[in-house]
Amino acid sequence: MILKHGHNTSSAIFALLASAALLVPLQANADEVTLKSTDGGSMVLTGELIAFDNNVYTINTDLGGINVKADFVECFGDACPQIIDASVTAVQDGPIVWDVSLWGKRRAFTEHVEKLAEEVAEKTDGQFTLNISYGGLAPSRENLDGIAAGTFEMAQFCAGYHPDKNPSITVLELPFLGVSSMDLERAVSQAIYDHPAVKEDLARWNATLLMPTPQPQYNIAGVGTPPTSLAAFRGMTVRATGGTGAAINALGASTVNLPAPQVKDALSAGEINAVAFAPHAHMSFETINNALWWTTNLNPGTANCPVVVNTDALNALPTDSRVALLSSVDDALDHFISNYEDSTLSAWETALEERQIIQLTIDDSILNAINAEVAAPTANAWIAQNQALGLPAQELYDLATSTINGGR
Repeated sequence: MILKHGHNTSSAIFALLASAALLVPLQANADEVTLKSTDGGSMVLTGELIAFDNNVYTINTDLGGINVKADFVECFGDACPQIIDASVTAVQDGPIVWDVSLWGKRRAFTEHVEKLAEEVAEKTDGQFTLNISYGGLAPSRENLDGIAAGTFEMAQFCAGYHPDKNPSITVLELPFLGVSSMDLERAVSQAIYDHPAVKEDLARWNATLLMPTPQPQYNIAGVGTPPTSLAAFRGMTVRATGGTGAAINALGASTVNLPAPQVKDALSAGEINAVAFAPHAHMSFETINNALWWTTNLNPGTANCPVVVNTDALNALPTDSRVALLSSVDDALDHFISNYEDSTLSAWETALEERQIIQLTIDDSILNAINAEVAAPTANAWIAQNQALGLPAQELYDLATSTINGGR
């Protein structure tokens, strides 16, 4: 036994020590632990941990057994028990509320989160609820930071907003991957999310990938005279991210990465000439109200925008709440896709007709040339860049393409 104490050791600490004669014999644990007083370590006790019960350590020393109340010491050693804060336990035993950080307003882009909230509340009889906030918790580009800090428990973000923070999932934003449906976008996203390197990448932010947001392919809506040649794109400034931006650069235009809520004003002010969005975003962020034309078939790719949860919060959930959350993901994604296909795309066609927006269909030969110029070089550059970061980039790219090719 090692017993050390300083002149400032309080009599209260010593009052917590009991002689071996007062102890009931218990089954011994051969692992050694060290207990240090929380007043800076003025007292140090080392011995074999016999028991931990009612917030009291019992250790076996050369002189016999000693009881020490856990409130006054820290335990060091592999045998130290995990102490659960009683206040946390009380919260978990009652209703659980998770804050969810989204942006904009409720729209097709967020329907899977809304559906998830409904399912979770129903399955737990209201004992676990998702409190969804549209912009009230953090700006869209700070949602991953908020997850890391534990400011909220769930959030949505887009990989292209900060590719340096989540390089592994930017493989899903490479241009002209050949994703032909929302179901296929869902499948390839989930395959990538399940890769160990991707999980490790997001774990740096204490984030667990919960589900994708399987958007359709992006296209461009713009103001002014519609482009009728590749030369017409030169000098244009287009809001675009990720692989979509690479494809638009190949047309000769320059790109900027603006947050979605700022795009309408930038288009109105003439700061940009066009915007690359999926149909729902053109409607939700009202770029369609300014647009005079849009491309029907550029289809260069889409933004990958996962929903993530704080890993610590997920692990702390009681089993029934955790099961309710995870078992609701598939239903939420099914709802997202059916809602988009049945409602959003129909409303988009109506909106185009009502506004008499000119529809520009790019010639196949030009699309093929853009694909050839952009797809392979951009993929090769992505692989080289991310291999240098220590990611299995070729493996991730091959997983994406094989999943896509197998799903066609």
